[in-house]
Amino acid sequence: MLEEIYKEAKGKMEKTKELLSQELLKIRTGRASPVILEGVKVEYYGTEVPLRQIASISVPEPRLLVVQPWDKNALPDIEKGIYKAGLGLTPQNDGNVIRIKIPPLTQERREELVRLCARLTEDSKIAIRNIRRDAKEKIKRLEKDKKISEDDARNGEKKLQEYTDEYIDALDELLEKKRKEILED
Repeated sequence: MLEEIYKEAKGKMEKTKELLSQELLKIRTGRASPVILEGVKVEYYGTEVPLRQIASISVPEPRLLVVQPWDKNALPDIEKGIYKAGLGLTPQNDGNVIRIKIPPLTQERREELVRLCARLTEDSKIAIRNIRRDAKEKIKRLEKDKKISEDDARNGEKKLQEYTDEYIDALDELLEKKRKEILED
């Protein structure tokens, strides 16, 4: 019974960590990365499709993205999709590919992005603590129903705390890595 609770809690904590990791990847660092265009949808022959399905995205220079569609007729639609995504980027269509220059970040904007990352990380920490709380309640219920001993319950709570500490440390590492990435040029 306890093993199931541990497994469920650990799985949820891992998902929370993965979600934070994905959210942090989306935050622009002043360097070009195909991930920046991850959420861009393009109206292609009447259907909204992700940009990655109709074009390749490359990074020939640290501050330049190149979007090469497989169908040249999609260029204007891709351009519109990038504008609509509200990324603050200006695509330049040359008839064959779309070039997107990534402007350097100001110091003020970098600090703002670091604060955003810290807020996202704190939200994830709260989620992990809530997972721990829910698992603890399940353990207490098992103890109350006399399905496990008091010692097992105490040991179970200790183990949950270890998982919680482990995942919170992992979230802090993700934040620190992203913070360095944002503050460097």
